[in-house]
Amino acid sequence: MKFSVVTISFNQARYLEQAIRSVLEQQGCELEYIVVDPGSTDGSRDIIARYRHDIDHCVLEPDKGAADGLNKGFERATGDIFCYLNSDDLFLPGAFARVARVFERHPRCEVVCGNGYVVDGDGNIVRRVYSDRFGLRSAAYGAAIAIQPSTFFRARAFHATGGFNVNNRSNWDGELVIDMALAGATFRNVPDFLSCYRVYADSITGSARLADAHARYEERMFRKIVGRERRPVDELASAFFRVTKHLSNPLATWERVVRGPVFGRQS
Repeated sequence: MKFSVVTISFNQARYLEQAIRSVLEQQGCELEYIVVDPGSTDGSRDIIARYRHDIDHCVLEPDKGAADGLNKGFERATGDIFCYLNSDDLFLPGAFARVARVFERHPRCEVVCGNGYVVDGDGNIVRRVYSDRFGLRSAAYGAAIAIQPSTFFRARAFHATGGFNVNNRSNWDGELVIDMALAGATFRNVPDFLSCYRVYADSITGSARLADAHARYEERMFRKIVGRERRPVDELASAFFRVTKHLSNPLATWERVVRGPVFGRQS
């Protein structure tokens, strides 16, 4: 089973080498690694050059944003299983081997969603985060979150969507998951912790500037899934799906109660 991994890099040299090594040190599968950098000026290009002999494809050209860069990376992918990693996040050891076993045991499964850890800028674990059991109706009401670096999908599921929406500048990862589901992909959650992603002052996830964009995204995803605008009665449906989500995963609910929500990823 061959994994194609895309890392998108832009001016995050502080974390980039750890991200790269977390990919290259995975075992138990064949690996194809693709790194996309549209023009870093902070030394990231030097780090990429240092690992160039271990990277199958380097895409070092301008792009129209992260979604466009990811599309450029996956255009070169030839693997059976796709995943991607931001340059400030990392995979945990053994993640790919565990995911490979799931796909092998469940040949009809097309998307595997695992759990992860939130870490701060210094790599300290802040909290655990859990992927929700995915369903389109719950996704329409904002109650189905897939932890991005812990989400793996078959190449055919990705190609059925046409790739990432390059016009989405805030939640391109969530829209891809919804698009795969709309195209008929089947999902499976696993209890494994597969990755860490960082939340810190300068990260996209930690930026309150994206709050309005996220709200617009949720409205657009509702229209995409349900086929209409929201109505007042949908507030009741939203409350129902969110309560159901928290009751169905008491560990995630406990993390939220004790440690609070993670902006942009958990609700």
